[in-house]
Amino acid sequence: MITTDFVPGSPCWLDLGAPDVGAAAAFYGAVLGWDYESMGGAEGQGEEEMEGGMFRKDGKIVAGLGKLTEEGARSAWMIYFSVADADATTAAVERAGGTVRVPPRDLDEWGRMAQYSDPLGGQFAVWQPGENTGVELVDKAGSLNWTELYTSDAAGARDFYGSVFGWQFSDMPMPGGTPGTYTLITPAGLPEERMQGGLMQLSKDDLALAGGRPYWHPVFAVEDCDAAVAAATANGGTVQMGPENAEGVGRLAVCLDRANADFVVLAPAEQA
Repeated sequence: MITTDFVPGSPCWLDLGAPDVGAAAAFYGAVLGWDYESMGGAEGQGEEEMEGGMFRKDGKIVAGLGKLTEEGARSAWMIYFSVADADATTAAVERAGGTVRVPPRDLDEWGRMAQYSDPLGGQFAVWQPGENTGVELVDKAGSLNWTELYTSDAAGARDFYGSVFGWQFSDMPMPGGTPGTYTLITPAGLPEERMQGGLMQLSKDDLALAGGRPYWHPVFAVEDCDAAVAAATANGGTVQMGPENAEGVGRLAVCLDRANADFVVLAPAEQA
């Protein structure tokens, strides 16, 4: 269960780097009922060239959106985990064999951020809160309610992220009798009902979306999984898996938006 108290190691923010900001805003508005609030771009820019802004659901911030500018980068969601000290976390990432993509830097009075890659290239970020602690709505329809890592080395991922964040891990069989193991992630020192995400091992061939490298993606709660999938496909997205029922979890589908950024929509079991 993700909450907005944002203890160290918990997901607290996410943003999307999109080649066409206007198209991304329209897509997620249709699929998740989000409202887009532009922070504006340079004078004379069109909607599709805006620098970015915020997504809101019922008036509350649920994610950020920005123009994809990194040469050769794929459009993807970036998940940020809350930390008390971004500089100390950077040192921990380097000790554990990770790479610093964006060194710690202040974003005015809002907070301090940094971005990294794990030893196999999976990208993630951290946020040291200032005036802004993170998103304002989670675990409700139209907001983040789970995070997930696909990796070709689950044991290595446990070692790396456990070293960096102190996460606790527990294993369970894959739902529905699917072969394999799913590893659940809980912040350090918290009970299992505060589980915030999971990781699962896949072959590099199954990680083609990121060129064989691991990748994180968000899971968004929805009231109706099939309706969300229909909205995604009607607005230029595609479906990688589902919709299907996962016993004890709910009804879910793995989707790609118009620029092939991946995400999951989940109608939790109590409402699926």
